[in-house]
Amino acid sequence: MGGGGGGSVKDVKSKGEIDSLRQSGAPVVLHFWASWCDASKHMDQVFSHLSTDFPNSHFLRVEAEEQPEISEEYSVSSVPFFVFFKDGKVVDKLEGADPSSLANKVAKVAGSINPGEAAAPASLGMAAGPTVLETIQDLAKENGSSQMGNQVQPRLSDALKNRLQQLIDSHPVMLFMKGSPEEPKCGFSRKVVDILKDERVKFGTFDILSDNKVRDGLKKFSNWPTLPQLYCKGELLGGCDIAIAMHESGELKEVFRDHGVDIIGTEQGVGGISEPTGLSRNLDSRLRSLINSSPVMLFMKGKPDEPKCGFSHKVVEILKQEKVDFESFDILLDDEVRQGLKVFSNWSSYPQLYIKGDLVGGSDIVLEMQKSGELKRVLAEKGIIKKETPDDRLRKLISSSPVILFMKGTPDAPRCGFSSKVVNALREEGVSFGSFDILTDDEVRQRLKVFSNWPTFPQLYYKGELIGGCDIVLELRNNGELKATLSG
Repeated sequence: MGGGGGGSVKDVKSKGEIDSLRQSGAPVVLHFWASWCDASKHMDQVFSHLSTDFPNSHFLRVEAEEQPEISEEYSVSSVPFFVFFKDGKVVDKLEGADPSSLANKVAKVAGSINPGEAAAPASLGMAAGPTVLETIQDLAKENGSSQMGNQVQPRLSDALKNRLQQLIDSHPVMLFMKGSPEEPKCGFSRKVVDILKDERVKFGTFDILSDNKVRDGLKKFSNWPTLPQLYCKGELLGGCDIAIAMHESGELKEVFRDHGVDIIGTEQGVGGISEPTGLSRNLDSRLRSLINSSPVMLFMKGKPDEPKCGFSHKVVEILKQEKVDFESFDILLDDEVRQGLKVFSNWSSYPQLYIKGDLVGGSDIVLEMQKSGELKRVLAEKGIIKKETPDDRLRKLISSSPVILFMKGTPDAPRCGFSSKVVNALREEGVSFGSFDILTDDEVRQRLKVFSNWPTFPQLYYKGELIGGCDIVLELRNNGELKATLSG
């Protein structure tokens, strides 16, 4: 068996380096990362500490976009992404920022933990040293532990309310955004920054990615579920779409004027992204024309049917899944566009996705938006796809699983006795089922009563058809008919 990496992380520059270490038979862990991705940076801290705790394993770091051959070989489509080798073979993979799972998988490859043990910091015991455990716990606090997802969210403390109000009041115009005005971390934040620059107003900002308490607390405090959020003299104006509409109608300028907001002189620069770029007028005009050549425009490496990098491939697949018609531009064929667009958009990597002329972001942001449903909402609001009606949403939920239970709470933590009884009946019969917690969505809770013409919960559906509530389910079980009803 070959020696390990000696407690350090090595940056890989060629496929041959990986192949050589694989042949040694020693445990090898690859971290595919990108310099622009905050999640990669967070996970790199854990990765570095793990290399110290497991000096007999090799810890290799690959900059995904700079090493497309290696990324393609291991089907890397987003970062962070980890590949685990033992005895020269790939034995596991991990996609996304999950520090405790990373530590557990490393420990398993290194032989310190039995397969099947829970991937949680507390289960690692002596497998990981105190430094990595502390790092995992700090990151869990920073990013919000996934294990908290099913718990009832506490009310805002008076201290947090006071802090949020102080932040809101700290500037006449205050923007809570992802990143900073110089380096926005999402297309929507960037757009609002550009609007404020175009309006020539002084404004303060707060990077909500730097403080998870502020990020989550502000949504509840303002009763506004998304970010960025723009405030004027302590009053919420809204998010990106509202700021755009107010800007285009001239209403935003009136609001600033009516509230006595200072206007910056023309010597400070006007126009957001175009004039400070230093791009030639011809190139600036060409880029604007390309961006607006289709309602949905993707600047990518390669073509949709032949992507030349995993990140471009990922965005193409997402757009296809959302059934969106789009045009694309292969930046590998035109270096002037490739380099110029980075300056024009102030976005340093590819792919770049634009909707109705507005930059949405790259692969990670598009993936996050798809998972949260925000991408579908934006596409609908921009008129790209048909807006989903409440009844459309209910039909989709009802059809999301052959057997679906609308209940109070979750199967593992029911919040009412009737829901608990139905869960137990289904489990006793060995029926697999999906569930939806109606306590988390009042619109679903109220509309489903009308949609199904059934006034109470829980409600059980099979292949889109209502079976009934608790009494009917128990009656079917007692008569020996439940399993047959749900498998016919």
